Amino acid sequence: MSSGVQGGKAYGLLKSQQEEKLNSVNEAFLTDPKYAEEEDLASKLEMFKKKYMEFDLNDQGEIDMMGLKRMLEKLGLAKTHLELKKMMSEVAGSVSRDTISYHDFLNMMLGKRNAILKLILMFEGMGKEQEQKSAGPPSRKTFSDLP
Repeated sequence: MSSGVQGGKAYGLLKSQQEEKLNSVNEAFLTDPKYAEEEDLASKLEMFKKKYMEFDLNDQGEIDMMGLKRMLEKLGLAKTHLELKKMMSEVAGSVSRDTISYHDFLNMMLGKRNAILKLILMFEGMGKEQEQKSAGPPSRKTFSDLP
């Protein structure tokens, strides 16, 4: 029996455990009076969960520096270590933390503050929707016009 299959199985298990954990955070947000006014909260949370799971999560199911770096590189946005640190502390709300928990992530996505990571993810999401809508050649937006 090759170890590859074993790894894949463990990975699948990890993923479903992580998803359960994320679902329970989602439930907490659904009952949070702070977000009672939020439109389509359930579907937004579902969308954010999918987005969060696109990152390479660490064993605790959180986004660490490498996970963030890889995600941004996938989007064609290589960042320096310093920029990554800044982005992370902006989301986690403290410089000492070097991971973004799902809770932090949701607070960022639902919050009023425009964290850089939020802008990037929204921008990327909008880009995808636009591509599906327009059959013409996709307009390449650049990130240079982001703050």
